[in-house]
Amino acid sequence: MDPEAFLDLANQVTKLKMYPYFDLAHAALCCLAVRDDLANGSLPFSRKRPLALWASSMLVIFAGGILANLLLGEPVLAPLKNNNQLLLSTVVWYLIFYSPFDVGYKFFKFLPIKVICAALKEVYRAKKVHDGVTHAAKLFPNAYIVMIAIGAIKGNGAGFVKIGERLCRGVWTPTAVEFLVPNFSTKASILAALIFVVDKKTDLISAPHALVYFGVVIFFVYFKLSSLLLGITDPFVPFENLFCAICMGGVFDVIQETFYGKPSTEENGEVSKPKQNNALCVSSYHNTDKCY
Repeated sequence: MDPEAFLDLANQVTKLKMYPYFDLAHAALCCLAVRDDLANGSLPFSRKRPLALWASSMLVIFAGGILANLLLGEPVLAPLKNNNQLLLSTVVWYLIFYSPFDVGYKFFKFLPIKVICAALKEVYRAKKVHDGVTHAAKLFPNAYIVMIAIGAIKGNGAGFVKIGERLCRGVWTPTAVEFLVPNFSTKASILAALIFVVDKKTDLISAPHALVYFGVVIFFVYFKLSSLLLGITDPFVPFENLFCAICMGGVFDVIQETFYGKPSTEENGEVSKPKQNNALCVSSYHNTDKCY
């Protein structure tokens, strides 16, 4: 492709408007995730608790903006001020949970439609990460960690509010913290936010900003489609394992096991301690101790 034509295409991608097609794809996949999380209980729950289900779904759809505003000290409900977006999300939610004969759910679960929605959502994700980094840079010009954090939260807010949205449905799962087991979307959003920060605040990247943005979009779309079609779940895992082995004590643990042996562990993974005698000793009036 001609370099000028490629740059022109990149510029067009940066100017894409998210409403309504990209917002629709994002809302559809978020509602599908909520319904899949409910599993077999989705039908009875949707009939008995429609308000809780709607609140949970809207929290997932607008999670990035709500959580970012909360961290930045801005109005938390500001992402809900766009009536058109809210109405579109509500219509998509209704179709997925309440359409006759489950037509809406089956339509969005149909693989070609799901692939299209996934591709559109990844473009949407790149836009949100970029907007989060840009907005945080205006408020905190030299706080690089804040920019990366807000960009990542904007990109995958649903992962960070999973506990809250389940709590709206009456389910308490404290182990579902995104920091414990971050998914690929969170890791990719952090990497994209880091690239945008380096591009914005340093001279290390000499390529035009539009090409950097377009490269992030291609990265998101490629790996998302690879996950759907080829089953590639997380390409970061090999690099994480290598990093942990070198920098997080993995090598030293192997050396210690080689020379000193592996410490015995109990079923819960803790190092076993020597057992103490828990027998109850009673002194009798004959000054003799008896243990039971």
